[in-house]
Amino acid sequence: MLINTIKNIYRVTKLNSTVLSDFLLVNSLSTYGESFVNNSELSSITPYLIWVDTKSFKVNIFTGKKSNWKLIKSYSCSIGKPSTPTPKGTFYIGVKGYAFGYAHGYICYYYSQFKDNYLFHSILYNLNGTIKDGRLGMQISDGCIRLAKVNAKWIHDNVPVKTTVFIN
Repeated sequence: MLINTIKNIYRVTKLNSTVLSDFLLVNSLSTYGESFVNNSELSSITPYLIWVDTKSFKVNIFTGKKSNWKLIKSYSCSIGKPSTPTPKGTFYIGVKGYAFGYAHGYICYYYSQFKDNYLFHSILYNLNGTIKDGRLGMQISDGCIRLAKVNAKWIHDNVPVKTTVFIN
C-alpha cells in the first residue's frame, strides 16, 4: 500500500512538472514570437497573422493588429524539401477547400492557399483514410506546409481569406 501511494505521488509530481514545463515553454515561445512579429512591423487586413518559421518547423498564428500581435496557436509543420522549397516572403490566404489528391492516390484535407499552388494542408492520408505520411518537423513536401489534420482544419475554418502569411 505504501509503495502504491509513493508511486501515485511520483506520477502526480511528474505530471505537474510536465504541465509546468509545457506552460513555461509556451510562454517563452509566445514572448519570442510576439516580439519577433511586433518588431517586424507585420500587418494584416484581417485580425489574424500567420508567421511560418521554417527553421523551427512552426506555424504561429496571432490575433491583433500591427505592432500589437498576440500568439494564440503554434503548430508543428513540415515544409518543402531542398529540391522543392517552401517559398519565403509575404503572402496572403487565398482559396480554401476540403480535400485534394484523390487522382494521385492520397488525400490532403483542409487546404488554405497562400501562394499559387502552395498550400497549408493536412498530412497525407491513403484513400482508405489511414495515414500515408504523418511526419512533421521535416523538409519533405513539394513546397506546401503540412500540418496535423486538426490544425489544418483550424486554419481553414478560422483564418480569413486575405490574412497575411509571412514565411522566413
